[in-house]
Amino acid sequence: MAELDLTGGMDEARGDIADLLGKEERKILTTGNAEIDKKIADGLPLGSLTLIEGENDTGKSVLTQQFIWGSMHNNLRVDLFSTELTTKSFLTQMESMSLDISDFFAWGYIRLFHCHLVEFKWTPDAMNDILERIITHVKFSNTDVAIIDSLTIFTEYTTNEAVLTFLTQAKNICDQGKTILITMHSYAFTDEVLTRVRSICDAHLLLMRKLMGDKYVMVLEVVKVRGARKTTGNLVSFEVHPGYGMKIIPVSVAKV
Repeated sequence: MAELDLTGGMDEARGDIADLLGKEERKILTTGNAEIDKKIADGLPLGSLTLIEGENDTGKSVLTQQFIWGSMHNNLRVDLFSTELTTKSFLTQMESMSLDISDFFAWGYIRLFHCHLVEFKWTPDAMNDILERIITHVKFSNTDVAIIDSLTIFTEYTTNEAVLTFLTQAKNICDQGKTILITMHSYAFTDEVLTRVRSICDAHLLLMRKLMGDKYVMVLEVVKVRGARKTTGNLVSFEVHPGYGMKIIPVSVAKV
């Protein structure tokens, strides 16, 4: 079996960036965008497991990149497991949203692990092995925030039980203080299994595309955030503009 390529940022020991920047202790994971944070109960509690769910092209990766930006400015280390992005494309996308994290990446505060599966034989055992490697890495690494973008590819080649076990293990790691965000397409599971997946997670953010007037926009629904300091259930409509990033659209949308 071809081994999973987990090459990322710097491996050497890293000092606490909080000592360098002198910032206060943090308890909330924010996006670094005050307008967005206001809609998601001021941010996600650290030590939580968050599901970011949506169909294709609804902004799941864009939202995780906003959380990476917020993490960097709140002294949090991030490990990103991506099934699509390379280092170059990741840094380019962040820069295109005016979220330049190249210095943080160079210092090793962000590590990107490419899940490049060259000559890989797609079997349930192999996929289970990859999930186990990811969860073991997150458990024993010195990262504060782990992002899996996305879980969908793994659900297509392994059992529902294996994925639910993975999520349960992730929840146990979060109980020890780490924060994990997982993106996933809504079609990855049946309704029954999807209900179980949502119940395991502490926070659930649902992304949709809606037609407003003569154009489509992305809509973020904050379904739940356990331990949130403010009311959840908000709807946020936004667009992604090159050179600007996520732009909130002040349009009221009826909740469905």
